Amino acid sequence: MLQYAVAAVAFCLLDLVWLSSVGQDLYDERLGTLLSEDPNAGAAVLFYALFVAGLVHFVVRPATSRTRALLNGGFFGLVAYATFDLTGLAVLRDFPVAVVVVDLVWGTFLAGVVCGLTYAVVAALPSRSD
Repeated sequence: MLQYAVAAVAFCLLDLVWLSSVGQDLYDERLGTLLSEDPNAGAAVLFYALFVAGLVHFVVRPATSRTRALLNGGFFGLVAYATFDLTGLAVLRDFPVAVVVVDLVWGTFLAGVVCGLTYAVVAALPSRSD
């Protein structure tokens, strides 16, 4: 539960910074007509909850070092973000390649940093033996 909490806070903070700066302008400019005026908050919360659960379950828990968590987290992020972006590129008319490239880089970076940070923070805390 602690790993999930640390990862969720880190993920939300980093993605909020991204979305409120670079991401928002990029998506508005390149995906403007595809974007909803009223995003589905429930779907967004569900994505965040599931994605963070995936990071913790598949990357942070089995990691044996901060470096391993960072690298495997980056790969997990690349695969997960590619699921959306490459599907969009494959099936949506005029889906922007620039969005695909930037999103894949962001997903890789975000997931890697979140996993490396989560591993390091939890490892630095005193172990509980209760």
